[in-house]
Amino acid sequence: MEAAGADLGYRGEQLGLPESGPGSIARPGRRLGALAVDWSLCVLIAYGLITDGYGQATGNWALLIFLVLSILTVGTLGFTPGKRLFGLRVVQVGTGQVHPGRALLRSVLLCLAVPALIWDRDGRGLHDRLAGTVEIRL
Repeated sequence: MEAAGADLGYRGEQLGLPESGPGSIARPGRRLGALAVDWSLCVLIAYGLITDGYGQATGNWALLIFLVLSILTVGTLGFTPGKRLFGLRVVQVGTGQVHPGRALLRSVLLCLAVPALIWDRDGRGLHDRLAGTVEIRL
């Protein structure tokens, strides 16, 4: 892109984050891995404790459990079990912490899926942009 006259810099530079290492923007592979761990936990909980079998109801319950898990853990600790396992944390841009209200908005938008599939040049999903948050490496 530099040859075209546009120096875009590295991912997270506009947010004041380092290029690599702790505090840098989380890469998509880690984010997807954390999401897979969290979703698997939620499906297991729904399957084992609520529906006693796999079907449409299990998926719906898993989504509700995922929403509650995300709101409670991101809103208080800044990470879900999967994010912690992969060394990630959600923080508010500029402050380094996350407000429970922002975690609520981010989690609801994440469960809608479409906002999470639209990314900006920093690799943040629309759900993060609208909530004013960013997912960083620990």
